[in-house]
Amino acid sequence: MNEDKQFSILVVDDEKSNIDVLNHILKDKYRLFIAKCGQSAVKVAHENLPDLILLDIIMPGMNGLEVLAALKQSKTTAGIPVIFITGQDSKETEIKGLNMGAVDYITKPFHNVIVEARVSTNMKIVEQMRIIRHMGITDELTGLPNRRYFNEQLTREWGRTIRETLPISMLMIDVDKFKIYNDTYGHPQGDTLLQAIAGIFKRSLKRPADFVARWGGEEFILLMPNTGADGAADVAERIRKNVEEMIIPCPNGEPTGTTVSIGVNSERPETNQPSDAFISKADRALYTAKESGRNRVCVYHENMGKKDY
Repeated sequence: MNEDKQFSILVVDDEKSNIDVLNHILKDKYRLFIAKCGQSAVKVAHENLPDLILLDIIMPGMNGLEVLAALKQSKTTAGIPVIFITGQDSKETEIKGLNMGAVDYITKPFHNVIVEARVSTNMKIVEQMRIIRHMGITDELTGLPNRRYFNEQLTREWGRTIRETLPISMLMIDVDKFKIYNDTYGHPQGDTLLQAIAGIFKRSLKRPADFVARWGGEEFILLMPNTGADGAADVAERIRKNVEEMIIPCPNGEPTGTTVSIGVNSERPETNQPSDAFISKADRALYTAKESGRNRVCVYHENMGKKDY
């Protein structure tokens, strides 16, 4: 597959001939989604989150300007750049579209070189923005997502879980006696330890939907959509065991190791239920795990005790 196909484009036009031409020009470099009306365009954009949208202005029903307005009103699609495609030569319409947030115009009939150049220029901007965003949502030391990105992911999954009436679970994970480890072996070795644990998370998770992030310091957090308490506890125990068995050599060859304590919380949230308490309960379970002797998993329950796995 061509490397450029990491980028996708939604083509929106009610004329099959225009879709065919754009498909011919762009199909070898980009993944294409097609919509033939405004309502379909909004739906496809939300479902697939393309990197760029080529949007016809004149369409029956919902026209291009109305589609752009709908896209900009949604947090999910507001950031997707839109290039208008039009057969009109109207400066007033062009200015209106640009003021609404369109990034460029391509006129009909299409010229291959012009289409390729304008799409390529905007894709370079998309790529730069992707790099900047990656830097803003990634923990530099471990390579895991950071707390900010975790909160974004939780908001999305929490809403989906409520809509689909599914269970959702969270693991709050803390490295036991990390300060002592740092004081004993030095901060660079402490960084190595955190990186090794991050690697264990990546190897321990089997599903693409499971999402782990560095919560802060020596604390990590794991979100598991469509997972109940038993499944989450099983994953937590697997992580605990893998960390306990891990050997992390120092630069002089001395072997070191550590353990983790894990708090688990599982819920089936209801409409309008906030996610704040969901995190607090996982944190309470983690506190119980540490108070109970560390190197263990505790699952939250209303009368929080010492339910260990």
